[in-house]
Amino acid sequence: MNLLILRRLLPVAILLGGLAVFLLLGLERYFSYDLLCRHQVTLTQWVARHALISAAVFVLAYALVVAFSLPVAMVVTPVAGFLFGTWMGAGLSVIGATLGSIAVFLAARTAFRDLFRARAGPALARFEAGFQRNDFSYLLFLRLVPVFPFWLINIVPALLGMRLDRYALATMIGIVPAAIVYASVGAGLGIVIGRGERPDLGIIFEWRILLPLLGLAALSLVPVVYTYLRKPKATP
Repeated sequence: MNLLILRRLLPVAILLGGLAVFLLLGLERYFSYDLLCRHQVTLTQWVARHALISAAVFVLAYALVVAFSLPVAMVVTPVAGFLFGTWMGAGLSVIGATLGSIAVFLAARTAFRDLFRARAGPALARFEAGFQRNDFSYLLFLRLVPVFPFWLINIVPALLGMRLDRYALATMIGIVPAAIVYASVGAGLGIVIGRGERPDLGIIFEWRILLPLLGLAALSLVPVVYTYLRKPKATP
C-alpha cells in the first residue's frame, strides 16, 4: 500500500521538486528583460537559422515552465512573439502551455483524485456533479478571465473528475486570446528595446483588452444558462 501511494505521489513530487530547484537556484534571473536585451541579436539569428529546432525547443521549454508552475510564464509568451512573430508565437505558446497544463492535470488526478473523492462530503459531491455537467463551459470561462491563477485551474478540474480530452480542448481554446495579446506585445519588443523602454505586460488588464475577454467568457457560459433554463421546475 505504501509503495502504491508513493507511486501516485511521484509525479506531483517531481513537479514540486522542479519548482523548488528553480526557486532555490534563483533561475528566474535567466528570464529577465535585461538578459533578453543583451542577447536579442544572438537569439534572433539562431531562430532564423534553425526555425524548426527553435520552435520545438520553445514548445518544450514552455511546457516545462507550466508543468513546474514556474513564476515566469507571463514573460515567455512575449518572448515567443519577439522571436517568432505574433501568430506563430501565439500558436507555439498555446501548444506549450496546453502540454504543460496536461502534465499538471494528470499528476494531480493520479495523486489526489481518489483522496479527494473519499474526503468529499455530500455538498461537495453535488458540486462535483454540477461541474461535470458543464465542465467544458466552466473551464473555458476560467481560462478566458485573466484573474484566476493558472496553476490552480490546472488542478481543480482533475479533482472534479473532468475528462482529459475535454480539459485539453477547453484549455487550448481558452488561452488563445491572451496568448495573442502577449505575443503581439512581444512582436513589438524590437522597437521598445530600441527606445530603451520596457514592455507593458499589464496591457491585458486595460479595458480595451479586458472587456472583449470578459465578453468571450460570458459567451462561454451560455450553454450553462441554457441548461439551467431548460431544467424542469420542481412542482410544489
